Amino acid sequence: MKHGVAFRKFSRTSSHRMLMLRNLVTSLIKHEQIKTTLPKARDTARLAEKIITMGKKGGLPAYQRANAFLLEPKLTPKVFKDLAKRYEARQGGYTRIHKFGNRQGDNAPHAILELVDNPRDIKFEMTARAVGWELLGKKVTTLGPQESLERGVDGVQKIVEHEQVLGPQDKGLLREKTRWSLQKVLRFRGKDAVTELRKKAEDHIDTLIAQPIAMKERAQAEDEEDPETPLAGRKALRLKAGQALPGTGLSAMRLAQGALGKEPEGRSWFGRRKLGIDTTAVWGSI
Repeated sequence: MKHGVAFRKFSRTSSHRMLMLRNLVTSLIKHEQIKTTLPKARDTARLAEKIITMGKKGGLPAYQRANAFLLEPKLTPKVFKDLAKRYEARQGGYTRIHKFGNRQGDNAPHAILELVDNPRDIKFEMTARAVGWELLGKKVTTLGPQESLERGVDGVQKIVEHEQVLGPQDKGLLREKTRWSLQKVLRFRGKDAVTELRKKAEDHIDTLIAQPIAMKERAQAEDEEDPETPLAGRKALRLKAGQALPGTGLSAMRLAQGALGKEPEGRSWFGRRKLGIDTTAVWGSI
């Protein structure tokens, strides 16, 4: 029979393994976001959840246990005050793991472990950017890029507040997955979270509009300054494989797959496979 195989050993002794996990939990409490290997992140998250639960429970015994576990005793008041207040309405799930590719060298799976609702919350930032991308994409599809540039995208906060109360079967301006992420990141945040998300979405919209215009002006300037290599600047404007622009048809995931993507039905076997490049001319009028 196999005994004592409940958790990972990490090829270390029990004392070394526990000290390593205590160090990772201490770093997570201190910085609220760390990068490590995926197996270490999973075990660290399990222990960090228990420490934060002690902080919410309160009392002298819980304080003494948490203080003995953390390697920096000055972080214990943060657990019992700041984090306990932040996660007061949550019943669990105080950490989040983002896979971050593989580490160079040994190819170990990397991950970012963070406390939810922290000031640098990755999911909150990604959701805000997704909202800005989709709203700008709908604007570009209906009005075109030039008119979208002149008018901009108005009423972002009203759209966010409306999407926040919609149900799973309701239809809105955002995709179902984006709306689900929006409701999730705003559920336990304060009243200022909607305003903060709106600002981040508007900043991303401004960046998406300004980037192709700036690159086109730069390309024209480079073509005029360097007559020996004509169209050198315009060649730099070509989209890379997997790159997409707001308002285009295919998703970035489908574009990134390129020739490795799923073969469409009804296509002849001798047909030439397309590269993963977006050829939609929706931004060509700028």
